[in-house]
Amino acid sequence: MFKQFFGLTFNPFDKEIEVDKLYQSEDLKELDQRLKYMLDNRGMGLIVGEPGMGKSTCLRKFAENTNKSLYKVCYLPLTTLTVKDFYQAICVMLGCAKRYRKVDMFYEIQSAINSFYYDQRITPVFIVDEIHMASSQILDDLRILFNFKMDSANPFVLIMAGQPQIRNKLMLNTSYPLKQRIVMRYTMQGLKKEECIEYLSSRMKLAGCSRDVFTPAALEAIYNISNGAPRIINNITTAALMYSAAKRADDVDEEAVFQANIEIGA
Repeated sequence: MFKQFFGLTFNPFDKEIEVDKLYQSEDLKELDQRLKYMLDNRGMGLIVGEPGMGKSTCLRKFAENTNKSLYKVCYLPLTTLTVKDFYQAICVMLGCAKRYRKVDMFYEIQSAINSFYYDQRITPVFIVDEIHMASSQILDDLRILFNFKMDSANPFVLIMAGQPQIRNKLMLNTSYPLKQRIVMRYTMQGLKKEECIEYLSSRMKLAGCSRDVFTPAALEAIYNISNGAPRIINNITTAALMYSAAKRADDVDEEAVFQANIEIGA
């Protein structure tokens, strides 16, 4: 309903937006550079951010834009995986022979990584999302599994992404050896105020609405409520557009934003 009312061809704040149309914030640009560094130098990297800061979106862009003839991207979201599930998931992504014992899967995975890198000249890139949910056992197994030639070679890229509590887990004695091997770290900052305003305007224009729909007070409220978190910005803005369309209001004002905030419970 609100799309027709505001002359939009699609919902500009849908999370399924194509990666080539993502807003190029400072966060995204900086993370792009750091991920390119990882592709060139290999090893382990860690991306940290509060929920909704855009970690998974950035990783989706990274995965889709990676040269498939040079890199094999394996995306693994950690939810409630057991250690065995974790090994089996990696085996499936690498096309390993089916094994049931952990020790057998370990050797299959290391053999597959070596084969990709040294024989096929393809670097395996592992993206482990929601790493803060990993058990201490999985974190320890990550260190062991990605230890090649007595830690003297890195025929892989491992990108771990998660919420800030992963830092506390990595400080534990059991995980400290893994922490020491991380060569790239980045903390997502979210959008700055001027970026938030520019983001809203650019998304609306992309969807077919070239006029300024949001009042200055509404823009201020969206940023203050979201604290620059893209997911919250998207949710509040969509709800505010729906509220304004239902009221037949030409503009999205501060009241619409506050009502949207109540509705989504941001």
